Amino acid sequence: MSAGFHSLKIAELRQETPDAVSIRFDVPNELRDAFAFRPGQHLTLRREIGGEEVRRNYSLCVSPLDDELRVAVKRTAGGVFSNWANGELKAGDVLDVMPPHGTFSYAFDAGKARSYVGFAGGSGITPILSLLKTALLSEPKSRFTLLYANRNSLSIMFLEQIAALKDRFLDRLQVFHFLEEEEEEIELFNGRIDAQKCDTIFSRLVDPAAIDAFFICGPGPMMETIEGVLEGRGVARERILIERFTTGAPSAAQVKAAEALVARAAQRKFTVELDGRRRQVSFDAKAGSILESARAAGLSAPFACKGGVCATCRARIVSGSAEMKTNYALTPEEVARGYILTCQAAPTSDDLVISYDL
Repeated sequence: MSAGFHSLKIAELRQETPDAVSIRFDVPNELRDAFAFRPGQHLTLRREIGGEEVRRNYSLCVSPLDDELRVAVKRTAGGVFSNWANGELKAGDVLDVMPPHGTFSYAFDAGKARSYVGFAGGSGITPILSLLKTALLSEPKSRFTLLYANRNSLSIMFLEQIAALKDRFLDRLQVFHFLEEEEEEIELFNGRIDAQKCDTIFSRLVDPAAIDAFFICGPGPMMETIEGVLEGRGVARERILIERFTTGAPSAAQVKAAEALVARAAQRKFTVELDGRRRQVSFDAKAGSILESARAAGLSAPFACKGGVCATCRARIVSGSAEMKTNYALTPEEVARGYILTCQAAPTSDDLVISYDL
């Protein structure tokens, strides 16, 4: 398989809500090490649909301690893969799957007594659930508070599983549901999680100063609001972990800067290390990125979203320099170690060498 994909059979397809299914893969013994994962990571799935290759990233919704590989796919309007998965996919089918990756994770420690908060919106619960379960199972002295926003009760993914976890970890897990289209007795839990609600949450339900890590995943505006309120309350940036599925449109200034970066890089030569081989490539300004230039040259460089969000296309700079148009996936530590998102990068020197193998 190219770009690290493996063909995995679907062992189970489970309906989680009317418009969402979870997919459990059968992982052969010889691939168990390759598909070992950290809580919060995701898989890249590949399938030909309607004669076109489609790649999508979906977060693992299980803990590594569950001993299974499962993702959840929620149907979205116009979503080619999500609608196909919810309508045509069945147990026994085979999908191409890339080993787990992603940095939305945390190093849990059995000897620690910590406090965590997870903010989830809609299908953003998938990586949060993985982190929540791992925290409760691996840190017996730690506590977790989940704040979960949905349109209505029918759209709550993993409702029964979350309730079972609440019963199992009665003294260590708190769960608060926020519903946009249904009225509850307590006004705080009605409507979207906005800045005003955040202020109330951090005044009545959660003391930000007492929380070791915040995990946030959901619609962009919700995440940005929560992040802004937390930073306004003095929460250190390293305690706020965010997983983005999509990004907003770039500003005019960002577009102009990206165009200038690409224009300066036109026709620069760079070298790609992939699957143990080296190949020199000429940067194609029309292609617009190191990734697209490499693929235009015939290299099977890995990718999924191409939006700077998933880090599937991550590579490391061996020598020379490159600059990214945008970065929503790499941590500051990864950038300092020389990693770039090749779907967003262009060379800024003539001696650039990047490696997908490091």
